[in-house]
Amino acid sequence: MREEVANNWAQAQEDLQTARVLLDTERYYASVFFSQQAAEKALKALHLHEKREQPKTHNLVELAKALEASEEVHEAARELTPDYLVTRYVNAANGIPAEMYDQKSAQMHLNYAQAVMEWTRKRLPK
Repeated sequence: MREEVANNWAQAQEDLQTARVLLDTERYYASVFFSQQAAEKALKALHLHEKREQPKTHNLVELAKALEASEEVHEAARELTPDYLVTRYVNAANGIPAEMYDQKSAQMHLNYAQAVMEWTRKRLPK
């Protein structure tokens, strides 16, 4: 595996673990953000592997489409993409991001990220 692919994949795994820790400590908005980041970096690792270029987007739907991802990954991409901004910016959330998420929504986003990670892992070289 090329170094840039391996580095993106390693960071995706770290971000997924961070999402889990934040969920356990009830930092739901931050857990959602790191779930989105895990999925994004996983898809970017695969994009780098398959297309041999760094994608210049945070739109997981675009990445999933370019990678001809499964419907499950497309669903996850649709749910996770807005959280790149909504979890961090008051004006994007139209309120306080920390108040926009609860345990149920954070767990759902973590599940989506895990699905993306699993699909990606199967397509990356060992």
